[in-house]
Amino acid sequence: MKKFKKVLLIVPVFVLLCLYFLRRLCSLLAYYAKEDASLDFDYSELIKTPGIMFVETTDSMEPSALAVCSVESASLRNPDKPVYYFLKGFSGNLSHYPHVQYEAIHALSLLRNVTIFPLRPKALFWQTPLSSWYEQVNPYWEKYWTHVLADACRLALLWKYGGIYLDTDIISLKSLGLQNFLCAEGYQAANNAALGFEKRHEFIWECMQDYVRNYEGRTWGYQGPALMSRVLKRWCQSEDLSQFFNLQCKGISYLSPNYFYPISYSNWESYFQHWKRSSIEPFFSQTIGVHVWNFKNVGQQKKVVAGSGTLMEYFFTQHCPVTYKLLVKRVS
Repeated sequence: MKKFKKVLLIVPVFVLLCLYFLRRLCSLLAYYAKEDASLDFDYSELIKTPGIMFVETTDSMEPSALAVCSVESASLRNPDKPVYYFLKGFSGNLSHYPHVQYEAIHALSLLRNVTIFPLRPKALFWQTPLSSWYEQVNPYWEKYWTHVLADACRLALLWKYGGIYLDTDIISLKSLGLQNFLCAEGYQAANNAALGFEKRHEFIWECMQDYVRNYEGRTWGYQGPALMSRVLKRWCQSEDLSQFFNLQCKGISYLSPNYFYPISYSNWESYFQHWKRSSIEPFFSQTIGVHVWNFKNVGQQKKVVAGSGTLMEYFFTQHCPVTYKLLVKRVS
């Protein structure tokens, strides 16, 4: 009788586990089926001019206010440059997304120099070192899948089309006139949230090779900032990256942190604090774009609030006014 009771207890657990793994398998098959359908997708016919690029590697078609602000500010501060926003969940046809439900996407699409594209990783990685990695990796067992996928996508985009890549938590304050650059986030650490390279630059090819050869998806940042740091050290043949601040190393400009990371990740909450207006411009006088370290905010979910007087609200009002009116002021 006791054995029978144990069996009765075990069976539901076994069924639930089977259903869980079946669901994962179905999702995985659907994921790759969708990718197979995109093998013929050709970005080269769409991207004629290098521009500023953003990517969204989740399937969401409702980007956050910060992501929308990032794209809008890049568009506003660089009216002479095309801005490309690649979204993995985008079908390629805006008419598939009702205006009322997807207001932010439609607002971005109306900006003169912004183009929204579907993100098709398999087609993007084709004929790069990343293709073999993508064929073998199982996204459903990856701890930081959307992040490592974004790390890979920016490299492939820069390799194939050239231009500037920015994370969707960088608010542009000034125009981007840089080429062949990356930026330090600290004394001995580079970052990959802001990168600019001409098409088929050797440094980006080396980054893709290192990405695959030394892949370690379980460690946060290993395929991103850590990759940039180790490849740059080899490129410059030096362990001391700080000596190259605001200098060129074999044709690559290595910018000091104040260009994109004026506030370190450990002080990220400063962006959501009240600042005196008179102190903002002097502090950010050399800053091209502010990286607000959104990954640190995942747990707390701090938001931009109209009338709060925070630094973030100031940046929204000054550098992405459409986003502020549509996604901040209206809902406050």
